[in-house]
Amino acid sequence: MTAVVYRGARDLAIVDRAPEPPGPGQVRIAVSYTGICGTDLHIFHGDMDARVGASAVLGHEMSGRIAAVGAGVRGWSVGQPVTVMPTRACGRCAACRRGNSHICHAMEFLGIDSPGAMQSSWTVPADLVLALPDDLPLDRAALVEPVAVAVHDVRRGRVAAGEQVVVVGGGPVGVLIAVVAREAGARVVLVEPDAFRRSVAESIGIEAHDPGTTDVVALVNERTDGAGADVAFEVSGSVPGVATAVDVLTTRGRLVMVAIHPQPRPVNLHRFFWRELELLGARLYQRADMVEAIRLVAASVIPAEELISRVIPVAGVVDAFTALEGGGGVMKVLLHWREGAR
Repeated sequence: MTAVVYRGARDLAIVDRAPEPPGPGQVRIAVSYTGICGTDLHIFHGDMDARVGASAVLGHEMSGRIAAVGAGVRGWSVGQPVTVMPTRACGRCAACRRGNSHICHAMEFLGIDSPGAMQSSWTVPADLVLALPDDLPLDRAALVEPVAVAVHDVRRGRVAAGEQVVVVGGGPVGVLIAVVAREAGARVVLVEPDAFRRSVAESIGIEAHDPGTTDVVALVNERTDGAGADVAFEVSGSVPGVATAVDVLTTRGRLVMVAIHPQPRPVNLHRFFWRELELLGARLYQRADMVEAIRLVAASVIPAEELISRVIPVAGVVDAFTALEGGGGVMKVLLHWREGAR
């Protein structure tokens, strides 16, 4: 088997290893596609070395087929198309005991805390595996995990039909949130300074505006007879993004914090007081979110082909990371592990 190994900041190596046979309760997956996300980029830059050790195998967005089944595993057969929910809760902490195992205090995240999906053969616990429809192309299926993020975020925001939603930040997760919110019946405005990202959003029917040339607050007020947006999603990770997400909200509006802000940000708390706003964190997803994500991708509600900018053979993994670093001209980049994987 082949694996991509992280050796330090901006240093990835492609190595050959013997496949790990599945133990009791495990399955081995022949990986077809692995997506690269913002967390993988943070690791690539060396920003997570305190958590990610040398010789780590990255990646958690993926699709593939069952290659072998360990002892005691039932319900899976070789060749079956699958994806993986890459989170494993401890079952003992306060969050788990209260039914919030998706934000377990001792979460093991595959691809960060243990070997991930950037390998052609991946052995994982069978209880983390989800079946895919037989007719779903595996390149599209590699988007299920980020779609699950969007599904969870929209559910966290309690988005309802007819509501005005503003998504601040038009990267992959922001666009997916916009699509899922639209599917829920909301009216959606996306705010994104990058012209390419706006063009992708517009190509799939999402209204997108440049905050440098559009007064977003005025636009939303005009659309809502001066009321403001019911829900705003902050996905930009920027100081201006936070300000916009707060300022567009209506009385008792909901702000869903999706982006990872590595340092404290200034927030207009007077507006939270004055309009009785809600701030909701959204970190990870639950299994039900993964199941809904599979449905949305399989039903072509998620325009996967338009969102996948490049599919690169694993030999070009450094080029794939470099393309994402630049930001412009790419949305989702997938690593391709084998020919005929669809």
